[in-house]
Amino acid sequence: MAKLYVVGIGPGGREHMTYRAVQVIKSCDVIVGYKPYIGYIEDLVHGKEIFSTGMRGEIERCKYAIDRVKDGKNTAIVSTGDAGLYGMAGPIMELSEDIEVEIIPGVTAAFSAASELGAPIMHDYASISLSDLLTPWEVIEKRIEKAAEADFVITIYNPKSRGRRDHLERAIEIIGNHRSGSTPVGIVKNSGRENRSIAITTLDNIDYDKIDMLCVLIIGNTNTFLRNGNIITPRGYEIR
Repeated sequence: MAKLYVVGIGPGGREHMTYRAVQVIKSCDVIVGYKPYIGYIEDLVHGKEIFSTGMRGEIERCKYAIDRVKDGKNTAIVSTGDAGLYGMAGPIMELSEDIEVEIIPGVTAAFSAASELGAPIMHDYASISLSDLLTPWEVIEKRIEKAAEADFVITIYNPKSRGRRDHLERAIEIIGNHRSGSTPVGIVKNSGRENRSIAITTLDNIDYDKIDMLCVLIIGNTNTFLRNGNIITPRGYEIR
C-alpha cells in the first residue's frame, strides 16, 4: 500500500537535513512542494514525478499528494524547517482520511538560527509568525503582547513582506513595552543556506530596511545577554 510522507527538509542546506528525510525522499515516486523548496533538494529528485506550485498553492499541493498516494504512488510532500510548524503536516492530517501518513520531522529555522547566534533559546520561548494571510492581525498582536508580558524569548517568522511593511515595527513596539531597549536581538537571513547573513543588535537598534521574509528574528527575554559575540539566555544553572 502506498504511503504519504510529510517531510521537513530543514532550513534548506543539505547538512541540516535528517538522514531519515533524505532516505524518504530518495525512496518516493512523487515529490510535491513549493517551487523554491523543490530547488533545495534538486539533486535528490532526478527522475521522479515533481509537482510544485507557487505561493498560496498549499491546499492544491496537499490534495495532489493525497491523490497520487491513492493512485498507488509513494509520495513525499516537503516543507522547509519542520513540517509541523507552519508547514504541511496540519492540512494533510485534516484532508487525509483513508491513506497512511507519516510525518518526518526537520530542523526548524528557529533552532537553525539559534545555533548560528549562540544560545538564545535556552529557556521557554514563543514562536510567532507575522503573516496575516491565515491569522487576523489583531490575533497576532494579542499573541505578541502576551508572549512579551510573560517574558518568553520570542522567535519571529515571516517578519516583513511587500504587503506587510509595518507589522514588524508594530510587533517590536509591543515587545518594547515589556522589556528594555538593550535586549539582544539576533537576525539571521537564509539560516542554514547559502548567502546566510547574521546580525546581532538590540531592540532599540533594529535596521528594518535590511529585514525581509527570508529572515528570522530571535528576541531575548529580560535575562538574555551578549558574550563574545554570542547571544545567551541563561537556563538558571549556577555557573561558577
